[in-house]
Amino acid sequence: METLAITLLAVDTIALIVLVLLQSGKSAGLSGAISGGAEQLFGKQKARGIDAVLHRATVVTGVLFFVLAFLATYVLG
Repeated sequence: METLAITLLAVDTIALIVLVLLQSGKSAGLSGAISGGAEQLFGKQKARGIDAVLHRATVVTGVLFFVLAFLATYVLG
């Protein structure tokens, strides 16, 4: 059980890193900081196409990472 939990955690970690690196940058520099504040105030346009898929997959793998980390800690502890 320990080996399975650690292996799944390692695979999920690598997948999460790859998904984050594949996403396009949303803003750059000072102008991005200003527009980022405006997006929070006025709302943000929904991501389309591959950006939406990458965003959803990143959220899923992030949640799975925390669940597996707690499981691995519980199993090993």
